[in-house]
Amino acid sequence: MDLLNTLVEKGLRRETPTREEALAVLATSDDDLLDVVAAAGKVRRQWFGRRVKLNYLVNLKSGLCPEDCSYCSQRLGSKADILKYTWLKPDEASEAAAAGIAGGAKRVCLVASGRGPTDRDVERVGRTIEAIKEQNEGVEVCACLGLLSDGQAERLKTAGADAYNHNLNTSEATYEGITKTHTYADRVDTVQKAHAAGLSACSGLIAGMGETDEDLVDVVFALRELDSDSVPVNFLIPFEGTPLAKEWNLTPQRCLRILAMVRFVCPDVEVRIAGGREVHLRSMQPMALNIANSIFLGDYLTSEGQAGQADLDMIADAGFEVEGAGTTTLPAHRADALAAAGGGCGSHAPAGGGCGSEAAAGCGSHAEAAGGCGPCGGHAAAPAETPAATPAEVPASASASEARTDLVAVRRRGAGTDLAPNA
Repeated sequence: MDLLNTLVEKGLRRETPTREEALAVLATSDDDLLDVVAAAGKVRRQWFGRRVKLNYLVNLKSGLCPEDCSYCSQRLGSKADILKYTWLKPDEASEAAAAGIAGGAKRVCLVASGRGPTDRDVERVGRTIEAIKEQNEGVEVCACLGLLSDGQAERLKTAGADAYNHNLNTSEATYEGITKTHTYADRVDTVQKAHAAGLSACSGLIAGMGETDEDLVDVVFALRELDSDSVPVNFLIPFEGTPLAKEWNLTPQRCLRILAMVRFVCPDVEVRIAGGREVHLRSMQPMALNIANSIFLGDYLTSEGQAGQADLDMIADAGFEVEGAGTTTLPAHRADALAAAGGGCGSHAPAGGGCGSEAAAGCGSHAEAAGGCGPCGGHAAAPAETPAATPAEVPASASASEARTDLVAVRRRGAGTDLAPNA
């Protein structure tokens, strides 16, 4: 297919595809799906080999968020039966992080619900970062605390944070339909603050909320323009008790096309399959590893993932390997640029042979489409009070899948409980 050959050539040169080419990927048929995955896989292997980076979430503070993100189980007014607790102590958070690191996680993502941190919260998280790094040499730490005020990114950097996550989630044109309590511009500002402080920027999207192909392409091009080092791709988890509980718009094939489009637009960044992969990709998760080079190990913020050992078995069975702590995640040109800017992540000693390869409660949004954050995740959804896209507006190849509410499991273990975490 000429389209895919062109996209592979551009991806190997780090050249941006046109919007029309990106839209064409989303419009491909199921008959062409294996060709699409294979083409995206060539770009993935050029920059990241066959390594898979493992990330581990620690939900520092769960629920009771004042923001109104329609997809989020922790939102204002949410009736989702999730865990609710206030800040974990630094030693509790460090103990939780240790479980993920023991399972092979290279990065720990510290997430807290809320609009954004107070200066006292930043100090608290700083102590947590110090405790984790004191016990685990070489581990990367990404903070996800919501909208940042002036100077807070710098203080997190000084405390040892390597990265900051804050997802754009949707296109600017549709953002107001998802959230009324903050703006798209607020999110962009926080990503820029993280960049300016020398933190590696982690920013992504959530798909599956009734968005159009144009919305998806808009947000991915915006993420490329922001120069995010890591792009988590979340798939909406329709939690009961949230405005989007009835939005089951994804098929495994649709998810793979979305991941491929992201890889073509952002060829040399860490593309992470984040929240919702078990719910929507299901048995197609191993195929997605041919496109993405990063996943979360174990559970998410307010929902449970598949068993941590199952994640490791999946990676090995699919012919991939877990990325080690001594390997540079980002390709050399990105790692060097980040190191020159004072960033920590991706600036380890490069691995031999080729270039190498980074949810959310708290406005930042990490791995948990609909399960996770304050002003965080959310993607291109129709406004809560407005019907989602009609069947005529959704491509035939993206017809809604059967609702799999049986796959949505509220987290009852790990941080905030007395039960062992899934790692």
